[in-house]
Amino acid sequence: MDIFVCIKQVPGTSKVEVDPVTGVLKRDGIDSKMNPYDLFALETALRMKEQMGGIIKVISMGPPQAKDVIKEAYMMGADEGILVTDRKFAGADVLATSYTISQGVRKMGKFDLILCGKQTTDGDTAQVGPEMAEYLGIPHITNVISIIEIKEKSMIVEMDMPDTIEVAQIQFPCLLTVEKDIFQPRLPSYRKKIATKDREIKVLTLNDFEDKDEKKYGLNGSPTQVERIFPPAINNDRETWTGSGEQLSLKLTAKLKELKFI
Repeated sequence: MDIFVCIKQVPGTSKVEVDPVTGVLKRDGIDSKMNPYDLFALETALRMKEQMGGIIKVISMGPPQAKDVIKEAYMMGADEGILVTDRKFAGADVLATSYTISQGVRKMGKFDLILCGKQTTDGDTAQVGPEMAEYLGIPHITNVISIIEIKEKSMIVEMDMPDTIEVAQIQFPCLLTVEKDIFQPRLPSYRKKIATKDREIKVLTLNDFEDKDEKKYGLNGSPTQVERIFPPAINNDRETWTGSGEQLSLKLTAKLKELKFI
């Protein structure tokens, strides 16, 4: 089974500045890590490979330093890595990002399954996976919490819906986004780190794509325009009250009314 896993390098801290002109995060010079949700997708792929055999390819879109998360994926057991990077991809919204990664997947040839984390911690949109599936013309299922059975041409999965747990069968090739409860991710292996330290990471730019229309990538290909973005305000105000239960309940009720919560 040929499996693609989409991974992303995200800020390792919540203290990130925002470009006031473009409305995008300033990622230069800050600590980064693999998107935590992507670890669950990668672990799912590794367990499927252990059961069925096959090849795991990780693909990431980002600046050259995003190679670090691909190296981390190698340390966990991924076989191949692809970095989609080009200055013309900068500032992409979810639609342009989805199209860019889908072009990278097309360039790398056939596959049976694409696995994505539920969402990223720096965007929280949960849109890239489903939009990729639409661009690739394949079926998809989101919010997958378990894999019940893998067949020759399809698989059966459980998905966590707002009010129910549903079971669905999906044909290969397909795309799944997985929840954080599906498996516990393994730790990177030092032995694999040594064994894969010289392993190639394939780099794809706009010139490698079938569709080279610059208007479909980066800021040019992003219909979403950010009006305003800002870091959340930190409020450390606190009050300590003493008194009987009756006194405290009355004071709490008055405070909630003052704050217009009730």
